[in-house]
Amino acid sequence: MERKPALLYRQPGIRVTPEWFVVAERRFAVRELSNLQTVRGSRDRLTTRAVGATAVVLVVVGAALGFRGLDHLSGATYLALAVAAFVPGALAWAGHRLRPRSYELWGYYHGLNTLLFSTDEERQYGQVTRALLRAQEVTRLGGIAEPIASSQVWVPRPR
Repeated sequence: MERKPALLYRQPGIRVTPEWFVVAERRFAVRELSNLQTVRGSRDRLTTRAVGATAVVLVVVGAALGFRGLDHLSGATYLALAVAAFVPGALAWAGHRLRPRSYELWGYYHGLNTLLFSTDEERQYGQVTRALLRAQEVTRLGGIAEPIASSQVWVPRPR
């Protein structure tokens, strides 16, 4: 009787067994994966550009006010400058919350450094990574379905 391979993780589009790691219809043989690495993706380009542009505008406004002097400005102008100084920080915070950096799993497959999996959900990334590491352990141990630590351990009797 042939046993089905143990399923270590399954979500829509993702499946991890001791033999295969399948992501979005891409299939990787677990025994051929090596040197797994976690990498954080780049920051959102739109947020980075908005913060940079706002900072440049603030520097230009500050330089222009420095030549002319701040003693003749109205209270509304000071309020507008305070709001303008707050904008880069608010944009950076919003970009960090709304568009987080992705978690990426890279590894060597057939001799090439390959992006294996990417998500912006930390919990899902951790679950997939742990399942893949378990799959590699099972493969290294020759197909043992359960970890050795969960088996009964022999303890010698005292004489």
